[in-house]
Amino acid sequence: MAKTNLRDEFLSHLGVEKGLSKNTLNAYGRDISRFLLVFEDPRNITMMEMERYVGQLRGSGLQESSISRAVVAIRNYLAFLAREEGTLNPIKDFKPPRIPKRLPKAISIEEVTALIDNSLIEGELITLRDRALIELLYATGGRVSEIVNLTVADISKLDAAHPQSGGVTSIRLFGKGNKYRLVPVGRFAQEALDQYLVRLRPTLVKERRVDFLFLNGRGTRLSRQTAWNIVARAALRAGIKSEISPHSLRHSFATHLLDGGADIRTVQELLGHSSVTTTQIYTLVTIDKLRESYAQAHPRARN
Repeated sequence: MAKTNLRDEFLSHLGVEKGLSKNTLNAYGRDISRFLLVFEDPRNITMMEMERYVGQLRGSGLQESSISRAVVAIRNYLAFLAREEGTLNPIKDFKPPRIPKRLPKAISIEEVTALIDNSLIEGELITLRDRALIELLYATGGRVSEIVNLTVADISKLDAAHPQSGGVTSIRLFGKGNKYRLVPVGRFAQEALDQYLVRLRPTLVKERRVDFLFLNGRGTRLSRQTAWNIVARAALRAGIKSEISPHSLRHSFATHLLDGGADIRTVQELLGHSSVTTTQIYTLVTIDKLRESYAQAHPRARN
């Protein structure tokens, strides 16, 4: 069987059996294709050759996180071949490079407020969508791919027990591995969504049937790149100097919840992390703030 077919068969296996996302499968596909350009038949690759290959990737300027992912993809690919052919995986014990922990960069509550305030431009109806998008990114901590793939059916309304408000109260987000989670939506995001749904979205839908929640001017699904541009433009108008992206709002969501006293397991569930270890990196941010406050306030901590 041709190596391309083997690669495609492996990726199909990951998609069906492991439920990996399309983005992850695309990244794995690129990693394996690049590897097969160097090793036409990798079944007999040695650990030393794999070390040299990692050195080549590093020399090409690839980031450590990308190199680590490539090693995992290649190792899993060779394990797949070994199972299919009844052989041994020659790099079964090869370890990917350790990725240094990078603290997520959150922006302050004041900056989030300024970002949202500057997303809405008077007289430009399309910015009702922009404000709703940014409010929802911060209200749910959703990944940008999760937010742009939302459909109207993913929105839950208040039940009869709360007749005083008919606004959106929770969102169903589909995360990695096609797992979904329900995330509450606060009052500010509810109001922004209601404004968008009532005043703007019907005009964007036009005559076609579109289920996606956030639409562009052509009445089709908003792209991830457009979502990034919406956030970047609002940050520019707000005068925020640091680089802001939709992921900055996810980081801020988690950090502000922990600062406010939320339990880490709750934040883990809201973020859709499969392991609490992933969520714990946000506690390092809050611990740094505690140390700073301690150093400034405690009489025996000052230099």
